Amino acid sequence: MTNYLKPALTVVALALALTACDSKQENQREKALENKADALEDRADAVRKQGEAAADRVEKQDPGIDSRTTDRSADANREVAEKRADRLEDEADRVREKK
Repeated sequence: MTNYLKPALTVVALALALTACDSKQENQREKALENKADALEDRADAVRKQGEAAADRVEKQDPGIDSRTTDRSADANREVAEKRADRLEDEADRVREKK
């Protein structure tokens, strides 16, 4: 019985090894998807920084007359930027799931 078992196990092991190997094209596709996801995350970081910078400019322009309005405007800038950045990160996650 062991005479039949060794070749069968060898065939199964080879089949698994061959199916586990990614082709060169598959590796390139996965690398391209990873690069795209990284670029989306970099854009998300930039959007957050731009939103924070815009909020800071609004706060610096405050003449001191209506600080609550200024704070709300600055917070709105931050929230809009954060939502946009979150959407970009969600898109990056979807891209990575395609791998």
